[in-house]
Amino acid sequence: AEVAALKTLVLSSSPTSPTQEPLPGGKTPFKRGHTRNKSTSSAMSGSHQDLSVIQPIVKDCKEADLSLYNEFRSWKDDPTMDRSCPFLDKIYQEDIFPCLTFSKSELASAVLEAVENNTLSIEPVGLQPVRFVKASAVECGGPKKCALTGQSKSCKHRIKLGDSSNYYYISPFCRYRITSVCNFFTYIRYIQQGLVKQQDVDQMFWEVMQLRKEMSLAKLGYFKEEL
Repeated sequence: AEVAALKTLVLSSSPTSPTQEPLPGGKTPFKRGHTRNKSTSSAMSGSHQDLSVIQPIVKDCKEADLSLYNEFRSWKDDPTMDRSCPFLDKIYQEDIFPCLTFSKSELASAVLEAVENNTLSIEPVGLQPVRFVKASAVECGGPKKCALTGQSKSCKHRIKLGDSSNYYYISPFCRYRITSVCNFFTYIRYIQQGLVKQQDVDQMFWEVMQLRKEMSLAKLGYFKEEL
């Protein structure tokens, strides 16, 4: 009995366990103030730690593929527009052909030929009202139908191939694929003609890689549309 009484005395006088006067009916008084839930606090601190783990600081990096780099250097020593050379053949297979493959295959082949010959022109549809467009142009798609895909799309541009009098209406998606290929050809023509004088071979290589990147994005369906 004395031991039990001593335990009761120690517990009631402990500063960490203040005594509480019971209310009538056996109820204990309501504690004022806020007590943080330990499990919630732990979860919150844990979530901050998780964020620091799953969101590392990153930076854009690049490293030249030696095979591609050597092919480019060999091509630059004797630049040619012959698609059978190793440098251009790989780009044709991996980027150019996929970019210029459309459901209207015959027209797609004509587009590639015009791009290679530098005889393709693109112009906004708004330069010429529809009512003044020749019948032949209307037959090659229209402002609401893409001539390359045959799909009903809003066409803000049209293309003309060589000396043909026909205009072909193209969707923004098709236009971006065509222009990405045109930009590549324009740059390598400049190199072939000796017009790129402000860049060394490394800078030229990375410019070619950037242009290939644009073609890769275009063939995967990513494009920029003029608003």
